[in-house]
Amino acid sequence: MSSETSEWLNQNVLVGMTAERGNAWHYKASSQGAEPNHYVGEIPIEDVRRRLFYWQAEAVPMWVDVPRDKQAVLGPMVHVPNRVAIIRNDTHAVLGVVSPSYHPHQYDEWLLKSVANLLDDDLVIGSAGLLKGGAIAWTQVEMPENFRIADVEFRPNLLATTSFNGSIATTFKRTVTIVVCDNTRNTALREHGDTVSVRHTSKSMLRLGDARSALSIVHQMGDEFSQEIETLLAMKVSDREFTRFVEAHVPVNDDESKQAVTRAENVRFEFLNLWQNDVRVAPWRGTGFGVMQAVNTHRQHIRPTRGDTMLVERTMMDSLTGKTKMADQQAMRLLTTVL
Repeated sequence: MSSETSEWLNQNVLVGMTAERGNAWHYKASSQGAEPNHYVGEIPIEDVRRRLFYWQAEAVPMWVDVPRDKQAVLGPMVHVPNRVAIIRNDTHAVLGVVSPSYHPHQYDEWLLKSVANLLDDDLVIGSAGLLKGGAIAWTQVEMPENFRIADVEFRPNLLATTSFNGSIATTFKRTVTIVVCDNTRNTALREHGDTVSVRHTSKSMLRLGDARSALSIVHQMGDEFSQEIETLLAMKVSDREFTRFVEAHVPVNDDESKQAVTRAENVRFEFLNLWQNDVRVAPWRGTGFGVMQAVNTHRQHIRPTRGDTMLVERTMMDSLTGKTKMADQQAMRLLTTVL
C-alpha cells in the first residue's frame, strides 16, 4: 500500500526555489500541518535535517511467528538467520528486509553532510524528501537561477539518493527540470550520463573527489542541455511524422482484446491532443523538442498509475531508479528512426 498520501507528500517532501519555478504539483496547504513545506528560495540544510533526516536506520535480527500447532517443538518464534530488518529508530517501522552484509547509508551523512561539504555560492538545495515511509530519500542540488534558451526555461540539478530497502544504491545522478510543466528530464542525447554510485557494504565510502566531480556536473549541464535543446528545436517534425512516431511509440495489436486496442487508441489520441493543444507541448509543435515534451508530459502527468500509487510517487521513483532516463533514450532512438 502506498505511503504517499497528500499529507505525507506535503509534510515529508520539501520544495525550494518556488519563486523561480512555482509550487510543486502536489501542493496542498491544508495538508502541510504546522509548517509549510514550500520555500521561496533555497532550503536550509538544517531544515532538511530537522524535518526529514533527524532519525537513524538500524539493522535488527528477524524473528517470525510459529504456528500454534508447532510451538511445542519450535517455541513461539524462530530466528531468520540470513536476513535482517532495517527499522527507523524513532517509530520502529520496518523499512526493508535485507541480507546481513547490507550496510545502511544514513541519510544525514550520505545525503546531507556530503552535500553540505561540497556546496558553494552557486549551488543550493532545491528539494529533499522521503518516500515509502522513509525507505527511500533524496536531496536535489541545483543552480539558484533558471536557464533560458529559445523560450525554453530549465533548471539543471544533481539528484543524490539512497534507500534502506535495497532498491537503490547511493547514487548521484544528473537531471534537468523543464520549468513550464515540472517535467524531469535526463539528457537523452547523451547515452552515457555521468553518475556516481556506491553500494551498501560495510567498506563503502563516498570519495570526496568523486562527489565533487559529480556536483561539478551541475555547472556543466547548463551549456550541455542548451546544446541539446538547440539540436531538438532544429529537428523538424511534421504532423505526419509525429503521427508515425506515436503509432510506433504506442503500437496497436489487432490480435489483442478489443479493450486493449481501444486503450491504445485512446493513448494515441492523448498524444495528438498534447501535440496540438497543450501549453506544455504545443508551443514546440513541429520540432524534436516538442516530441520529447509530449513523451515526458504524458509519462509524468497523464499516464495512469497502477494500484494505489500516486502520480508524484511514480514520477519521483522513475527518476530515482533511472526509468525516466531509459524512456528518454528510447523515445530519442524511435524518433530518429521515424525521421
